[in-house]
Formats: sequence, structure tokens, C-alpha cells
Amino acid sequence: NARVLLGEAVDLDADRRVLKTEEFEIPYDVLVVATGSRNFYFGKSDWEQHAPGLKTIEEATQIRQRILFAFEAAERETDPVKRAEWLTFVVVGAGPTGVELAGALGEIAHDTLRHDFRSIRPEEARILLLDGSDHVLPSYPQDLAGKAEKSLLRLGVRPRTHVRVTSIDDRGVDLKGPNGTQRINSRTVIWAAGVRASPFGEILEKRAGAKLEKSGRVYVQPDCSLPGHPEIFVIGDLAYLEQDGHPLPGVAQVAMQQGSFVAKVIAKGDQPRGNARFHYFDKGQLAVIGRAAAVAEIGKLHLSGLLAWCVWLFVHLMYLVEFSNRILVFIHWGFLYLTFNRGARLITGSDRLLQEVRAEETESVTRV
Repeated sequence: NARVLLGEAVDLDADRRVLKTEEFEIPYDVLVVATGSRNFYFGKSDWEQHAPGLKTIEEATQIRQRILFAFEAAERETDPVKRAEWLTFVVVGAGPTGVELAGALGEIAHDTLRHDFRSIRPEEARILLLDGSDHVLPSYPQDLAGKAEKSLLRLGVRPRTHVRVTSIDDRGVDLKGPNGTQRINSRTVIWAAGVRASPFGEILEKRAGAKLEKSGRVYVQPDCSLPGHPEIFVIGDLAYLEQDGHPLPGVAQVAMQQGSFVAKVIAKGDQPRGNARFHYFDKGQLAVIGRAAAVAEIGKLHLSGLLAWCVWLFVHLMYLVEFSNRILVFIHWGFLYLTFNRGARLITGSDRLLQEVRAEETESVTRV
């Protein structure tokens, strides 16, 4: 009995209980807002064009395009300095997303593309993982973070901590650290350093009197409803709710549990909510680094290596919809594990990238 509409919510009339899109309006009795978060560049919006993040399918496709094209560009480059720029990859942010991206890059270079080129050796690619914290995976226990770092090193990833990015352009990044400033020339920079709540929080602030905290998250009641508007619920990354004196993290399991909780509240209809309070049950955290390499914190239990990796696989399989999908994905993953192959290696949008490279080559010839 669900109706799915394609559109972008751009405004809200809380008094009339109407949600507005660019083309039509949707009246509602109850509104659940779960618009998530977006990449945040700490006020440096011009960095986004040079360092895409990983929040949408489009961004994931763009990152894949940039990575694969970098190896192709290095193959055709004869200048060793420029070739080194193409073979240098920088991941900004060493949280779970950054660690997984860097690990995937290491596997692509060492295994997937190892025999695909004649002029370059992909396994010699320089992969840098940058973060301002003391160690990778700052939110994880230090013993697990240390094991994750060892796994990254085995994949050729070089973590660099205690550094802050001060500038990003189309030819690399500038850093500031304990030893001063440094320039890293790279044609592929990926952003995994920060997120901010969805802009819809600002609409709720303007139209429904919502209060926002500094990262744009919306303060909600214990039952996840908006103060003054019991018919509006905010869940997931956009919602700010504390438990035991600490804000709930912006992770998938919080959003999933809040979704189930709010659904039960709505199902009760006009019944008094009484002491309905959302309580988050922390099931632990998982981060995968590469093949048979992961770390897991489940309560007081700390796992790493193959066992943690198997737990990661099992959890992700169980959350897939329909049993048939789980079987198909399991078979596909098994094939990838045995063959070291990655099927989706298409380079989309390569015409634009080639034009940029040709323009640079023409400019270099003109200067000579």
C-alpha cells in the first residue's frame, strides 16, 4: 500500500501539513524526514570539484571513473614526474569510509590491475591516507586501529596522521602538520573527512521552528518528533538526540532502529504516546580494509582479520532484501574472492577527461 514518487522536497508548510516539491504538493497527516547527510568541506566549497566524496551512487561512479582513468593516463604519459602525479592517490579522512576506500584502492592496484598495463606497474601506485587524529579509525579502540593500520600497510597504503589539509586543487593537496607545510602532487583526491546534515534541516528550522545544532542536525524529542509538531518525525543522520549524555552517532544502525521505532509509534494512531522514548541498542561497529582484513568491535569483544571480515560479510548479506538476493550476492562475492577480479571496470565520462589531458599535452608542447 506504499506509493513511491520521484521528486525533490524543496519546502514545507507545517501549518497546512503540506510537503512541497518542485512540481507538486503532497498533503500529509504524518511526515517522517530521513534525508540523511551530505559531504561537508568545512566552508571550502571549491574543494568539492577536485575531491568528490562518497555519499551517492553518482559520486561512487565518479570516483571509480577517476581511479581507473588515472592508471590509463599514467600508461600514456612519458614524463616521469607527471606519471607519478597520476599514480599518486590521496584519501582525506581516515574514518571507516576513508579506510575502506584506501584499502579498496590498494587491492585494485596490487591485484585487479596488476597485469593490465605495459608501461607502468599499478602496484607501485602511491596511496596516501590523511587524517588530523592520532591514528586511523579515531572512533575505534586503539588496538583495532593499530591492526587496521597494519592491514593498510600490507596493501601499500601509507597512513599519515596529525596532518591537516589546507588546500585542494586539480593538481594535488597542501598539508600542514607538526613538521610544517607540504605539497603533495596528485591527480586523484577523494574526500572522506566530514559530513553535514541535509539542507532540509534548514527548511524545518524556517517553516516549523526546529532548532539546529552546529552541524545542522535537528533537535528532536525522545520519541523522535519535532518539538511543537508531534506529526513530524526526524530520524537518521538529520536527527540530534542524546542518550546517556552523548549524541547518537550518524550511522546506519541508528537510522534503522529509529525507523522501526517511529513506525510503531505511527501505527498506534491517536493513542497517547505517554513515555514513548527511543532507545538505541549499539550492536557494535565494523570496518573492512580489504580481502580477509577487517576490524570489529561488538560490545567488549574485539575481532580482526579473517574472522572480523566474515562477520562483516554475514551482516551485510543479512540486511539484503529477499533470500534470492543474498544467495546471488554470496556467489558473486565468492567468485570475486577466488579470482581477484572486479567486473565493473568501465570508465564513464572519459571523453571529458581525455580532452583535459590532451589540452595539457598541447600546452606542454607549445611551451617547449
